[in-house]
This record gives sequence, structure tokens and C-alpha cells, in this order.
Amino acid sequence: MSDERLGDPFGTHRSLEPVGALPQPAWRLDNDMQVRYATEILVDVETLNLDAASFRQMEESCGEGGVGERILQTVRERGKQHNPVTGSGGMLLGRVAWVGSRAVHRGVVPGDRVATLASLSLTPLRLEAIREIRPASAQVDVVGQAVIFASAPFARMPEDLPERLALALFDVAGAAPQVARRVHPGDRVLVLGAGGKSGLLCCAEARRRGAAVVLGVELHEPFAEELRSLGLCEDVIQADARNPLAIRDALASRGGEVDVTFSCVNVEGAEMAAILATRSRGCVYFFAMSTSFSRAALGAEGVGKDIDLLIGNGFAEGHAEHTLELVRNSPALRTLLERRYG
Repeated sequence: MSDERLGDPFGTHRSLEPVGALPQPAWRLDNDMQVRYATEILVDVETLNLDAASFRQMEESCGEGGVGERILQTVRERGKQHNPVTGSGGMLLGRVAWVGSRAVHRGVVPGDRVATLASLSLTPLRLEAIREIRPASAQVDVVGQAVIFASAPFARMPEDLPERLALALFDVAGAAPQVARRVHPGDRVLVLGAGGKSGLLCCAEARRRGAAVVLGVELHEPFAEELRSLGLCEDVIQADARNPLAIRDALASRGGEVDVTFSCVNVEGAEMAAILATRSRGCVYFFAMSTSFSRAALGAEGVGKDIDLLIGNGFAEGHAEHTLELVRNSPALRTLLERRYG
């Protein structure tokens, strides 16, 4: 094993195509874990938590049985789990194996169990094997190693929640804090894809922030029924968010346009439903990785909608603890999430 090298805090030293690029947009990363850099933390990886849009795309393109081989192929080709179709990745759970001399300030030591809060699309990853795939939670148990750069956020695993649940929550931890920033008492709020992980958290946070009305759109009937059982929404609209006119018509009998819309769907084509649902000078927050900037921007222009279109940022200061605290203090939500992901 070579001596420790310096490395860049943002990980540009791992970018191979193009050389010196930031690792997220880079096509291929160096995943040689025998070479160590002072600005890195090496992790023995146990589980990948893929983002919902990426997992769904792989299932649809190669079947459930082919997801594992597609992941292995992607990592072999790119040195990271960066879905070339959706452009997204996910995050991981593992145990710290080594800490570089310029990463000790991150406060972890070998043996600590951590989850990354930065996307797998920028995380150097080497996989030896895939052990199990759990489609319901989009989690994949693996044998491998990964690198956390000095600039990349991560969290220690909590002791009071099942690890698989905590991992699922960390994957969408940015959702609830963004709702907290944008929802004000008395607002009317719509959540597209409200029955999924991020959608459930958005509904719970909107309710906690004093929204006058929270409406959820969820196509999948079991998820819609579970959402209704929580009592977080005044109404749950079982409809396809890819049909903007159906969403518009459904809202017409429920008080009309809303102040703030959060799009948490895991399929393409929901931009216009969010836009048509939102009042003039309102706000749409696109948390879904399946969102197309051009469809949203040009679509809003085409229907004469003067609204703020915000691109979802999976990172917010303190977002991991914010999300864990929300679930800890929402017993019914916690029970549902533990049943589904724990």
C-alpha cells in the first residue's frame, strides 16, 4: 500500500474523466482503494440505499433480477454508482475503516458506523459482491469499499432507530427542512408523491408548521391508504401526477390552487401538475430527482405562471437530525416507516 497522498477536499484528485473535474459531474472516478489520500475517509460498505427514481428506472429497463448486475456494471465502468439515465445515485451505510490525517477533524474513528449524506454519484465506490436486493426499500446489501471526501456530509447511525429505517430517512433527509423553510401558518400545501418516503416527511412537516390545508397526491393505492390512515392530509387524491389537467380538476373542488407545492414523485413528467396546481407568486419545490429543469421552466412560461421554481437540494444544515427528530416525535409516522423500511 502506498504512502498517504494529499488529495483535494472536494475530491477532484479522484476524477479520471475528465481529469481534475469535481467528482459528481465527472464521468469516471478512480476507485482504487489501495491508494489513500489525507483528505479521505475509507468506509467498508454494507448497504447502498439507491434513490427511488434510479431504482425504478433500473427495474423498468432490465427487470428486478437484473438490477444487481446493472449496479455492478455501472460501478465497474464509472467507479461510482451514478445512474447514467437518471443522473442520480443514492447513499450508503458502512463502517469506518481508515481516516486520513486531514480528515480527522470530522470526528470519526475506525469502527464507527456511518451513513453518507452526499450522493453516490460523487462517491468513489468499489464492489466485490451484491448480497441481497430489497426492492420495497430500494436498498442493496453489498460487500465493498467507498471513500468519503473531507467536504462530504455524513452522519453517525442513531442508536434508537432500526438501521435500515435510519438509512432510508437519511436518503431523503433534505425534504423536511426545506418544507420548514417554505411553509407558513395558514398556507395551502400540495405534495405530489405524498405516500413515498420524502412525501410522507413533507406532509408531516407541513402539518407541524401550521399549514391550513395539506393535500396529498398518491397514485399507488396501498400508499394512498397508508397516508390517509396517518391523518396528515385533509384529503388524499389518488391520481397520476403525470396528468396535470386531472390534478388541476381535482384541486378545483378542494379550494383551488395552493400556495406551495412539493414534488416528490419518482417518475418523469410531473412538472406541469405541480405548476398548474400552484397560485401566481406561489412556490414549487422539486425534490424529485426525475425533474427536468427545461420542462419546468418552459412549461411555466407556456402557461403564463409567475411562480418560483426551486431545485431540490438534498443537503440542508442539520437536516439529518431534523428528520430523525420529526420521526421520533410522530409515533404513527414512525410506526408506518418502521413497517415499510425497518
